[in-house]
Amino acid sequence: MTPAVTWGLLVAWVIHDAEEFLAVPWWSARLPRLRARHPRVPGRLWSLIAPGRIESGVAIGIIGIAMAVAAARGAATAGRSDYFQLMLLGFGWHAVTHLAMSAVARGYTPGVVTAVILVAPFSLWAWHRLGEAGLSHPVDPAEIGLIFVLLPVVLGGSRWIGRLVESRMAARGEPTASQ
Repeated sequence: MTPAVTWGLLVAWVIHDAEEFLAVPWWSARLPRLRARHPRVPGRLWSLIAPGRIESGVAIGIIGIAMAVAAARGAATAGRSDYFQLMLLGFGWHAVTHLAMSAVARGYTPGVVTAVILVAPFSLWAWHRLGEAGLSHPVDPAEIGLIFVLLPVVLGGSRWIGRLVESRMAARGEPTASQ
């Protein structure tokens, strides 16, 4: 399997998450309008939708480690690694969440551009290449179920750690972008 498939997962993820990270300040500034448009959405949910810069950066770093390990496992096993394939599948599926958020927001949300032009196409291309090489196993419905369970747990856990770091910094009086 070529490095374009295995290490390409990490490269695509870096580009995608760079878009997300760079859009955080703009997105946070847009929240008052979205709250006015959706008054029934609980306040706590808005904080989940719009993380602070520190929270976002920490969460991206944690997921980055997981993606780097997946790409390395994929490269070491020529794409055969179940972990690599599971992360590739999750990466592709998470493009749908970006589209859903943009539909609810009725406009741009962080990550939606690269979700459409990079995440989904790269994931489909990589699966096609794995299939051509006979390396991808048929997607088991249990694996898709596992992704739908693990994706929110992993993303939520990384965000929780990021929020903890950001709140501890704020408690010590250190500047955070959220202040």
